[in-house]
Amino acid sequence: MHYSLYFHIPFCVQRCAYCDFNTYAGQETLIPAYVSALCREIEFVANSAPGRLTAHTIFFGGGTPSLLTPKQFEQILQTIHDHFDLSDPETSLEANPGTVTFASLRELRAIGFNRISFGIQSAHPEELRQLERIHDFFDVTQSVKWARQAGFENLNLDLIFGLPEQTLSRWQASLRRGVDLAPEHLSLYALTVEHGTPFGRWAARGLMPMPDPDLAADMYEWAGDFLSTRGYEQYEISNWAQSKDEGRRMKDEISTPPLACRHNLQYWRNQPYLGFGAGAHSCATGLRYSDALRIKTYIERLASHSSPLPFPLMPATVNQTKTSLHAEMQETMMLGLRLTREGVQTSGFRERFGCDLMDVFGKEINDLLRLGLLERVRVETSEVLRLTKHGRLLGNQVFMRFVD
Repeated sequence: MHYSLYFHIPFCVQRCAYCDFNTYAGQETLIPAYVSALCREIEFVANSAPGRLTAHTIFFGGGTPSLLTPKQFEQILQTIHDHFDLSDPETSLEANPGTVTFASLRELRAIGFNRISFGIQSAHPEELRQLERIHDFFDVTQSVKWARQAGFENLNLDLIFGLPEQTLSRWQASLRRGVDLAPEHLSLYALTVEHGTPFGRWAARGLMPMPDPDLAADMYEWAGDFLSTRGYEQYEISNWAQSKDEGRRMKDEISTPPLACRHNLQYWRNQPYLGFGAGAHSCATGLRYSDALRIKTYIERLASHSSPLPFPLMPATVNQTKTSLHAEMQETMMLGLRLTREGVQTSGFRERFGCDLMDVFGKEINDLLRLGLLERVRVETSEVLRLTKHGRLLGNQVFMRFVD
């Protein structure tokens, strides 16, 4: 069994107006202690495992992971190497344009990072100001240029659509400018106005209009059509990867493109992952659990705890839930149906759970097929269930059918 390792870096120069992630601004003085705590957490979980674990993806997300120095990343990566067997790992870093230099990117590539993701969000300065981002598009182009010069050959760009008062033409311009930078991968997210964020407060007070869902749907559909003409394959509701083999693309309509994010595929395939850091979530051995949210609490728990814990729990664990077999089946459907090409394979479901997919979810599936939100695709001796193009626009309504 191969695990994926996620490391949450909750530090930011400033919080963005739309963000509801577990992030904190103005606490950068805690970074050295936080790095030490991460290394201790790696040691704890690896030492409590029944045997030496194998990991095939490593992902640093945030927050703004690029606020750590290459030396600090090297310390964490060395601890991982000391305690896990690594199987040709995809090692990813989320970075904000404007927080990297050519020198830092070259060092990061040298110590083992082979995939980088830049959160560009928009190409328009007024939209970046609205989102309270700290960069401009020049920072984006410079960061991408430096990443290429540093040797990164797998690069993702994040963009957000459906912003308040954003027009279709402005979204089209942002995406075109992003594609012109020739990333191997693109993640496109519809804005969600979350309670407790500045956007949520402004909208509640009538200071900001809510996004137009119909316009956001038009933006999403246009993006899919446009990216298809530029050599990108959509493999998940919000993710596209370049196709390096047009012949394979024509012959096989269900395979995931080779440049898809391997780490995120672990989540969508409902495979085990271990999360490290403040607020990080994990899923392993039938448990879902998470670490303490606050940075200081997380550091203190790692510093004060010395007695062993049953694998895979960690000293900073504050919430844990045992997943029933039926809940695991539901999660496999909800996550797997996000994969727009791969979907959920009936033979894979039977092999994993020992029962037929239609015996468990027959009514839900037949209803969704009748509504045109799911489709069946025959693949050799098995079949795949996946969202239709229309179903991708109504994904949450589909996923809700698999929740008690």
